Amino acid sequence: MCGKNAPYVAILTLIAGTTAIARADSQPPQIPVCPQKIGTLAVHEPDNRWWVDMHLDSPEALIKVFVAQSHCFTLLDRGQGLQAAESERALASSGELQGGSNIGKGQMKAADYVLVPDVANRNGHAGGRNIGGLVGGFLPGFAGAALGGISIKSKTADVVLTLTDVRSTEQVALEQGHAKKTDIGWGAGGGAFFGPFVAGGASSYTNTDIGQVIMMAYLDAYTKLVGDLKTVSSNAKTDNAQQSVTMAKPGKMYEMPDLKADVVRELDPGMTLYPTGDKMGVWWKVNDELGNAGWVVSTQFQLAK
Repeated sequence: MCGKNAPYVAILTLIAGTTAIARADSQPPQIPVCPQKIGTLAVHEPDNRWWVDMHLDSPEALIKVFVAQSHCFTLLDRGQGLQAAESERALASSGELQGGSNIGKGQMKAADYVLVPDVANRNGHAGGRNIGGLVGGFLPGFAGAALGGISIKSKTADVVLTLTDVRSTEQVALEQGHAKKTDIGWGAGGGAFFGPFVAGGASSYTNTDIGQVIMMAYLDAYTKLVGDLKTVSSNAKTDNAQQSVTMAKPGKMYEMPDLKADVVRELDPGMTLYPTGDKMGVWWKVNDELGNAGWVVSTQFQLAK
């Protein structure tokens, strides 16, 4: 090309070529890995089902791949796997399975945490070009700034991961993730990165630019969430308050774990008590709803339902 603009065109061509090389040489993002399990986790999809109109798989499948690859949690299936397991349990309870199958009540692991993946907001714009638009609320840590949702036109995504402690219902972590089209220029290395998502039932996120952007936004949020959990104990079951109990029959609360000790109060059937965790044989130390503390024989109560 000739003329006065030729030098500028040459420079722009050189810059474009350099950018292409840089992207081809760049490495795919890394899923964070934990040295030990933090606890058991169930992933639940949000109620709004924003992904359906975009012809994407549920983000639940996407997050399950992050969790499995990171080794941060023991993943519990509360979706289709649970439905299939319940069918097997129904066969066992009806006596159809072989003897010694060892399938019955009291075997399922409890989830320590529930993780919900969502978009940053859900106020749709006309034409389907933006899922989210103006925020209906604010997230902590962002100085009250409004956060966008998923923009198909500009190929950007803002998503949210919320982690809740099942026992205390405490919100352990809430992290926003952001990504844009320029975040996915990894060259040939992208195929290996996308492989687990195809196998894990989240292949729709690998097929389009906006799907890949959403995936990267969730990875951004998950990486931040794992960082939040560095100070979290790996034993959520024992760190939480002991499950409450109710009296199954009339009884008494004693000052000491001894039937000859002074009686603190009479206990009626159905009364709720709160174990402190102190035990001595069949005796449990408990508190009642009025603040009284004492010892009760554990055979007189049952776990509250």
